[in-house]
Amino acid sequence: MQRPLLFLAALAAGCWLVAGRAAEPAQPRPALTVNATTPVRAPIAGRLPANGNVAAWQEASVGAEVGGLRLAQVLVNVGDTVRAGQVLARFATDTVQADVAQARAALEQARAGAAEAQANAARAQALADSGAMSAQQIQQYATGAQTAQAGVAAAQAALAAQQLRLKHTEVRAPDAGVISARQATVGAVVGVGAELFRMVRQSRLEWRAEVAAADLARIAPGTAAQVTTPGGAQVAARVRMLAPTVDVATRNALVYVDLPAHRELRAGMYVTGAFLLGEREALTLPLSAVVVRDGFPSVFTVGADGHVRLARVRTGQRQGERVEIAEGLDANARVVARGGTFLNDGDLVHVVPDAEPDQAPAPAVQAPAATKTK
Repeated sequence: MQRPLLFLAALAAGCWLVAGRAAEPAQPRPALTVNATTPVRAPIAGRLPANGNVAAWQEASVGAEVGGLRLAQVLVNVGDTVRAGQVLARFATDTVQADVAQARAALEQARAGAAEAQANAARAQALADSGAMSAQQIQQYATGAQTAQAGVAAAQAALAAQQLRLKHTEVRAPDAGVISARQATVGAVVGVGAELFRMVRQSRLEWRAEVAAADLARIAPGTAAQVTTPGGAQVAARVRMLAPTVDVATRNALVYVDLPAHRELRAGMYVTGAFLLGEREALTLPLSAVVVRDGFPSVFTVGADGHVRLARVRTGQRQGERVEIAEGLDANARVVARGGTFLNDGDLVHVVPDAEPDQAPAPAVQAPAATKTK
């Protein structure tokens, strides 16, 4: 009789223990195992990014200085490098040479007439005391000599003008540079001032970067810059001058940057670049710690209770595998170094020892649990 009673008592005690354990609340499971890191103050090379067009430092328009003549030769083409004074094209000279010969003959005729008039004036002056000629006649001869001499000067000027026309039948480069456009065509008859060639003076190019008015004070003539070509090459450059005015529509100003000769740079390109503003201290985090939520950069901070909180930050300049945190984060905060993409605000995480701040964090993200505790 005692054995059944003892058995029933033991069974009741076991049931009581099982019921007590079932009544205990379940402990929440961590959503992820993560590395944590802290922001680090590090020197960052200050950079001001900008965009703009590549253009010629100066362009020269080479035109025809004579009109009504036929182009006989075109000696250069687009892309040719020329030196100052080099002949670019020639006009036919037959008509101009005939005009030069005619002007030269007219000069000889004027000189002969002037010599005769001078001799007549001298003879009249010699007879002035004899009374054989009146004073009026003597004055007429003297005036005729002066008029003939003026005719010689006019004929000389006409000859010089025709010789200048002959000289201008050769179109020469006003400066060294590279031909950027050509309108000259053999056989064409052009007028005075018609553009035949356009050239980039001294083959110099410049980057006309657009900079917000608020950033102009950070740039000065001589500031170093770096331009990235469409092919990805990095070209070192330097600021020559800042525009004296700001565009009223865009509130941007142009900064003129001298570019060195480079095979990947052409006038008319639209390129990106940056102005190098020196080093400064900044709060930085690994790139993997920054996630984008609702279109804004954010980080997950880890609280003392192991729960994460989403904090919106303002990022600055990127340098290597780290990024500047300009606003929104305390310098002593613990931040999820990797895996924030899988987290939500308030999640419980298991934190392993902090990652080295100056090294890339070790991969520590685990697969999410089957059931996540919100």
